Amino acid sequence: MIEDPKWELAILATVHGFYQKLLADYFLGEIPTPSGLDNESLFASDQNIPQTLSEMRRWLQLLDMAITPAMVRCALTEETDPEIAEGLLRYYARKLEGTDFDRDKTDLVATFLYKNPRVPGQWERRGYGLDGVLPIPPFEIALTEILADGEEPEISAEDMKHLADLDILRAQAEVFRDFGAFLDSGLAQRVRDLKRTLGRSFYHPSVLAYLAPFNVGFGKKFDKLFRSAAFEIKEFASSVEKRGGTIVGQVDGMDVTVDLVATMDESEILRTDYTTSLERFRRVSKLKKSLETQPKARAAAAGVRVAVVKKTFVHGRLAGNETRSGATTSVQAGALRNSSLPTADPRQITLEETKLRSVEESIRAFIRAASPKLREIVPMRYFNLLLTAAEADAYCADYLEEDSFRAECARILVRAVAVVARMSTEVEELKRRRFTSSARQHNDSLLVLLAAAKTVQQNADLVLQTAGQRGLSEKMITMSASLQKLQERSELAEKALAETAGGFTRN
Repeated sequence: MIEDPKWELAILATVHGFYQKLLADYFLGEIPTPSGLDNESLFASDQNIPQTLSEMRRWLQLLDMAITPAMVRCALTEETDPEIAEGLLRYYARKLEGTDFDRDKTDLVATFLYKNPRVPGQWERRGYGLDGVLPIPPFEIALTEILADGEEPEISAEDMKHLADLDILRAQAEVFRDFGAFLDSGLAQRVRDLKRTLGRSFYHPSVLAYLAPFNVGFGKKFDKLFRSAAFEIKEFASSVEKRGGTIVGQVDGMDVTVDLVATMDESEILRTDYTTSLERFRRVSKLKKSLETQPKARAAAAGVRVAVVKKTFVHGRLAGNETRSGATTSVQAGALRNSSLPTADPRQITLEETKLRSVEESIRAFIRAASPKLREIVPMRYFNLLLTAAEADAYCADYLEEDSFRAECARILVRAVAVVARMSTEVEELKRRRFTSSARQHNDSLLVLLAAAKTVQQNADLVLQTAGQRGLSEKMITMSASLQKLQERSELAEKALAETAGGFTRN
């Protein structure tokens, strides 16, 4: 514990001032302070410091019961003085019997300090250990200094394993593209449970320094998926209203109206405590699922998305120059004209796109969880998928959703790898089942994949042309290597199809 009573009292006074303002804002009025704990009495020269400390600790324990983590999160803004946040961190970390709420508040404060450094870019610099070799994250150095006046908890080997488990959960979170699926996975609760298992070591500077950037990344993923789901619901509700309707969908057998959707405030929901808002998150997820199961709703939602974003199709997503509503871009038209599909069966195309997305997500999860030495060898069902360094980097990129040249390059590499992986699997499946009834399914999948490979090649040609104009020879070399693998795999797929063609004729 803190040895200097005056220093401890100063910390408690800082926390008390923060709590008083928070509650005054919350209840629109000042909260009465017990006698002897007002600012004037706290810093009086004749005060009895041990007695004041004892009374202040009990008073803050009472306030802690009234103040939830969500209230702390809302009160910590960009205008908050970092010294106040540091005082809160010292207070929570030094409590002998911390509660789940104390842990959550500590987590929030440490994350706030990470997101709001005193100097922009402060945490991007690197420090050094006492041996002058081992790098220490600068944020960990800062936390060590903030908490230096207290007893540092120990970190066990089991605690380190729990942190490694969080790394895996972070990688798993990145593969989700649907908010409902993310909620159903239970990842958020598993993260909370892992943090709880850390016990007192949770308050170690090294642990907090690890958790803060983890929270930022995990939180961004959660917020992005939630806001995307809410956006689609609101856009669909708007289209219903324009057609003169009032019912958007159903949740638990009850109608959800346009007016109810209009009052949904995503920011307000995200600010509330996770446990409290979980049911509201689930209602949003259920409503989105309800819309997706209605054919008319799907069509209307698709129309809304086309109206909002109509750009050149590059690597399985929309990006580039805008086109008129309903127009087909040259890349899309070329892909369709050059497709090897015997029929443009949308169900088969949708099924294969889903499989490609799944492969991309699985590869991404493996690469992010694997050690640097092994991340370029991805184990598949029938083979090991070998990646180039550029392909592995593309799967780890955090800018894939950008509308930028570097993102287009990375997206093409990601899709090329996924198509190669899927082709390799289907070729092997076709060889094993060439004389069975299921061979037709693998034959059709390969036809779709060959068309997908041509689309990747066409998109890559556009990017390679730009790279050549900009003199980016390294980009051209790395992409050409991936395209060469794609071409070789396409030739094997065509050969496999030719070998099984006679079998279909006989059948």
